[in-house]
Amino acid sequence: MRKILSLLALLFASALAHAGDAPSLPKLQLDPARVAVAGLSSGAYMAAQAQIAYPEIFHGAALVAGGPYGCAGGQLATAIGSCMKGAPAPDVGALVARARKLSADGRIRPLAQLAGSHVYLLHGKADAMVVPSVAEAGARFYESLRDSVPGLEGMRVRDDGARAFAHNLPVAGKGDDCSTSVSPFLGHCGFDAAGTIFAELFGKPAHAVTAPRGELRTFGQDALRPDGKDAFLAAEGYVYLPPSCAAGKPCGLLVALHGCKQNAEAVGEAFVRDAGFNRWADAYDVAVLYPQARASFAPLNPQACWDWWGYSGADYDTRQGVQLRWLVDAVRALGLPAKR
Repeated sequence: MRKILSLLALLFASALAHAGDAPSLPKLQLDPARVAVAGLSSGAYMAAQAQIAYPEIFHGAALVAGGPYGCAGGQLATAIGSCMKGAPAPDVGALVARARKLSADGRIRPLAQLAGSHVYLLHGKADAMVVPSVAEAGARFYESLRDSVPGLEGMRVRDDGARAFAHNLPVAGKGDDCSTSVSPFLGHCGFDAAGTIFAELFGKPAHAVTAPRGELRTFGQDALRPDGKDAFLAAEGYVYLPPSCAAGKPCGLLVALHGCKQNAEAVGEAFVRDAGFNRWADAYDVAVLYPQARASFAPLNPQACWDWWGYSGADYDTRQGVQLRWLVDAVRALGLPAKR
């Protein structure tokens, strides 16, 4: 028994030492006007939650194969049915009404702060996981906000749903995985989604790009737990630094959120290296933050999805949500001023 206890103590001490050795996020000269978020699938739902809850921070959002904000209503069954298969169809009017109430109650920021934001919604006609009608409901949600909330007339919403690809993030090369949804969920469709996302969120690039020239680093995610609370994330995340950002020049930020079963534990560094964001980051002087969720059975999240149905708590899609609070703390750790 003593040997077992000694071994457990040694393992615990080793884990603590490893956590203490995890590098911190670098402090950058972040331009607060150039901070945006993008995601695939559960990452797309999470990206919408981040922008709706914190529009003063995330001025643009790119949603790939995601549906409307608040779709699941805290219910996994609704997430799987209405918000993935479109059965029944998401009630966009009710979801807009809920967002307006959350805003009035102070649980998300005033929706008028979405003024001037850019929203790009990309989804494939062959997507059987999150069907096109659900993604189009996501576009209608934003369009309804734009058309009904005073001051949002200038919000730009682009619904890009005419392309033939499955439940993937399309990448520039061509291959036989565009019409299927297989790990690591990067479909070689001959379409550079990352480049289009950057153009939609940050404008035209200053110059063409080839291979990334910056540095991909790991950092310790546990150090950013809000008030010490478990955010159900992996121990380490990734951040890509273009040469200009690493040199201390003014820098934008794109938070890139993986989809279910696309975290580093499941696919290695495929998403953080091969999704296409890093080479465009160099052209735009924009760092890329790649947070990593973790798989668990308690709470039930075996595919390492981001929380868009409530496994982290009932307030998951508000400013009180632990993952959203972690995300904002990470952006501030990178150099965003705490008071805005």
